[in-house]
Amino acid sequence: MPIFVILILLILALVFLGPLIGLAVSLAIQLGVWMLAGMFAGRIMRGRGFGPAADILLGLLGGIVGSVLLGVVGINLSGGIIGGLIVGTLGAVVLVYVARALGRSTFAQ
Repeated sequence: MPIFVILILLILALVFLGPLIGLAVSLAIQLGVWMLAGMFAGRIMRGRGFGPAADILLGLLGGIVGSVLLGVVGINLSGGIIGGLIVGTLGAVVLVYVARALGRSTFAQ
């Protein structure tokens, strides 16, 4: 009898906690993609990354900028990890370039 009760409790836990676990895994994967996009932009524009926190922030902002820029052109690459990585890297490179053009030329060097 106790094994049956344990199995029922495990099934109930999976049913109710499954969406939360899926959300946490999805967020962790997206943070990794943003960090890679920021790191790739740092390697393209600087020769090395900007550090973990700055890479994530740059990748996040780059994803937004890249999505807007490619949306204006009519290109949609945001479906999946590779598309998100391309869009985030492209947007982050544009973001660093514009920040350098408008501000100090030593930004992100």
